Amino acid sequence: MAKRFNVRVYGLLVNKGKLLLSDEFRMGMRMTKMPGGGVEFGEGVQAALEREWQEELGADIEVGEIFYVNPFLQISAFNSDEEVLAMYFRVALKGQIKVAISNVAFDFDEDGSDKQSFRWKALHELEPTDLTFPIDQAMCRKLKEKLELFT
Repeated sequence: MAKRFNVRVYGLLVNKGKLLLSDEFRMGMRMTKMPGGGVEFGEGVQAALEREWQEELGADIEVGEIFYVNPFLQISAFNSDEEVLAMYFRVALKGQIKVAISNVAFDFDEDGSDKQSFRWKALHELEPTDLTFPIDQAMCRKLKEKLELFT
């Protein structure tokens, strides 16, 4: 049984019909998800999302409305004591992304740990199975149902 919450925030950035994805290699595992991460104590969800995008992409964002929050119990894949609560917000860039965006999934050497690359994926090609975690997959199904909101 979970003993604490792990609150996660992610940004949905769509440009020209493509969604920005994050490919990562952490804790010996490949994963594909949206840019974002964990909320720290004493930090609101909007501030956390802005911080995560600045850390990962060197990008300032405007956080828009919330698009999805998981309505189901999800135990963390990395810690069975944690229940994951994930929030997905629409975001817009205030400036430029300061890291390279690749056309290739997992565009990095997997030696070591904590590797990350970013790529665009056409919304009409995006499938839940393109994403690693159950909450991301559920969000993707909703996104596919609501594509008109992102075009």
